[in-house]
Formats: sequence, structure tokens, C-alpha cells
Amino acid sequence: MKSEPDVWSIDQQEKAGAKGAPWDGVRNYQAAKNLKNMKKGDLCFFYHSNIGKEIVGIVEVVKEHFIDKTDKSGRFVAVTVKFLKKLNKPVALEDIKKNKDLSHLSLIKQSRLSVMSIDSKSWKILNKMSKF
Repeated sequence: MKSEPDVWSIDQQEKAGAKGAPWDGVRNYQAAKNLKNMKKGDLCFFYHSNIGKEIVGIVEVVKEHFIDKTDKSGRFVAVTVKFLKKLNKPVALEDIKKNKDLSHLSLIKQSRLSVMSIDSKSWKILNKMSKF
């Protein structure tokens, strides 16, 4: 899940507490489909885009998709996520691009996509890169 840190940062996510905060404002159909596929308990990387360009933390889905209240058309959805942890070492996009085992990730191939899925092998690699 990608967010510009000057709009919504990992620190703001942490301050939202145990109830979490809605991940809303997604207007790309592919990203919205990814939100719809999320299940309660799923873990997600929190990525700071534009400023930093790095994975900085992990959040957990606490409420599955619902109509996004910020979408007047009623077509798009949101999920609620809560903060779990900041990574010991953020994982920079440039380091992700250098790892051949991660070259298939949407983060590299579809860099503008704000919500993307990740396979378990890549999850493990990225966690190792962060010294999880």
C-alpha cells in the first residue's frame, strides 16, 4: 500500500491506534480490485511514495472492503488498516530494483499503482532486506 508521506505517513497511521484508519481515495480499478481481495488479518507493507520511495512499515487489514465514503460515485472501495510496526531498516525502491528475485513486482512494473498484491516469497525477501 503506497501513500505519499506528506498526505498520510506511517507516523500518522501509528497515531490512528488500534482501530486503524480507512485506506480510501483509491480511484484506479486495478488497485480497487486489490483492495476487494484483501481479507481481515492480511498484512501489508506500507510504502512511502514520491518522498522517500521506500517500504517503511507493516499494517494489518482490520476491516474488509466497504464503499469509500470519499467517492461520490459509489464505485470505489476502501479497507481499514491498523499500524503493526515500523521496519528496522526501510527498504528503498532502488534496492528492490537491484534484487532479481523481485523484478516481477508491480512496484517495479506498474509504479503508479497504489495498492498491489505481493507473493509470499517476495514478502519474505523484503522482510529479510529490512532485517524484520
